[in-house]
Amino acid sequence: MGVATASTVALQGAVGHLIDVQVDVSRGMVGTTIVGRPDVALNEARDRCRMAVNNSGLRLGSRDEEERTAEWPSTRRVTILLSPADLPKSGTHFDLAIAVATMGAIGVVPVGALAGTLFIGELTLSGGLRSGPGVLPMVLAASTRGIRRVFVPEPQSREAAMVPGIAVFGVRSLAQVLCELRGEEVPEAPPVAPMSGSRLLAWRGQERMAEQDLADLLGMQDARFGLEVAAAGGHHLMLSGPRGAGKTTLAERIPGILPDLTLDESLELTAIHSLAGALEPTDSMLSRPPFFAPHHDASKASLLGGGTGRVRPGEISRAHNGVLFLDEFPLFQSDVIEALRQPLESGEVTIARGEESATFPARGIVVLAANPCPCGDFDVDAGRDRCICTPARRNAYRAKFTGPIADRIDILRHVRPVTGDDARDPLARAPETSATVRQRVALARERQRERYAGRSWRLNGQAPGPILRHEWPLSETAERLLDQQLFGGGLTRRGATRVHRMAWTITDLWGTERPGVEELDVALRLRLGQPLQDAILRQAV
Repeated sequence: MGVATASTVALQGAVGHLIDVQVDVSRGMVGTTIVGRPDVALNEARDRCRMAVNNSGLRLGSRDEEERTAEWPSTRRVTILLSPADLPKSGTHFDLAIAVATMGAIGVVPVGALAGTLFIGELTLSGGLRSGPGVLPMVLAASTRGIRRVFVPEPQSREAAMVPGIAVFGVRSLAQVLCELRGEEVPEAPPVAPMSGSRLLAWRGQERMAEQDLADLLGMQDARFGLEVAAAGGHHLMLSGPRGAGKTTLAERIPGILPDLTLDESLELTAIHSLAGALEPTDSMLSRPPFFAPHHDASKASLLGGGTGRVRPGEISRAHNGVLFLDEFPLFQSDVIEALRQPLESGEVTIARGEESATFPARGIVVLAANPCPCGDFDVDAGRDRCICTPARRNAYRAKFTGPIADRIDILRHVRPVTGDDARDPLARAPETSATVRQRVALARERQRERYAGRSWRLNGQAPGPILRHEWPLSETAERLLDQQLFGGGLTRRGATRVHRMAWTITDLWGTERPGVEELDVALRLRLGQPLQDAILRQAV
């Protein structure tokens, strides 16, 4: 009897902490105690691990000694410390580390075999393993602390193997883990059930986005250019217009003009989806920007993150490095709308509840779409106002789009139904494909990546205003023009910063050296919802 230590990981939001599971087996009052701030599910690991060990059927002994079955030390005092002890811990994935450390403490497995190894998995009473969420961020956190070997439930071995430099053992039972650590032949075991069921056969999910192409759209050159700027610089976008004008059609085509994710971006996004329990066993690393469009009846917890028990990422974090589309935006609950202030500004979401605080990244493009009124027919400028809403109802509908939220949206575009004149325009008759626009967006993003090398941000839409003004200023003439708008009341300080960012994005798209008056004029028009000139649209193409 003695002491043994096995390693696992505790998650706080998207941050993983390496946990030493230290087990001491000694004489004293018989019982099993877990210390180190476990939650209810983790405290129940005492019973799960005891029965899993007793029912694992692991045979011990050699030729010179009588063969026996591995058993939990039920006649001894077992003390399990989860270190560091002041960190709150939750989840059932600690089971495997607790069982293995206990077997090390009673000499079933060599203590030295546990060094540099991570153990993740929930145990069943029969000694089998079950999958759980968050394997990828756990392995990522452990790899930075020198861990080079990991045992995970078999269906999640592919997920763990996404982390380079890690030897992954996908196992089915506790007996298989113990035999591997003892250097013995690994026994057979029943397959491990995946964490979730398979997708519906008729549901294509994200695959549907691959079929959306800008070439399907006729006209709407003004809005198309707004989409291109938003995609190139990571800017938030607002689309307004009467029902049926094409707002949803435009938004669904933004992922098609975004380039593939880099390796670091893919790891970030896949880790978030792992935390949310949204990865299927057959899923590989996510390489395309995601697109999520929650219903307007969605709760604040589902959109921003939260839930009972463990805090999990919401839709805005699952859309990290991609697009979050909020259609019929004024129909969302007021508390949901106002809660968007932080992620729209900082690119991250912090959920705080009591002693638990979790921060998730949310640096995706947020696209809002709204009709001009509840019935969607208010369009006086087009000369066909068929609106049946009262002025009071119309004002109440528009009031949902509050000033603080509007100030955090970079681009405002008014979408109108395509007319016969639009269809006869040469640009409308030969619309560009998403692949063509994606090449320009990728080139603009590459320029930003080179400019911001070594910084904590990658795109213009994420650049801090003070640093941008100091290190990457506008031309003197453009700066004076922007100051006129700012001090004349046309822009807030936040709005001026966002115009500065967009001016650099337009510069990157056009391949010019530095934002001048022309680039700033386009950025101001995009910000204030003013129509773009035909010459500008043709230069963009």
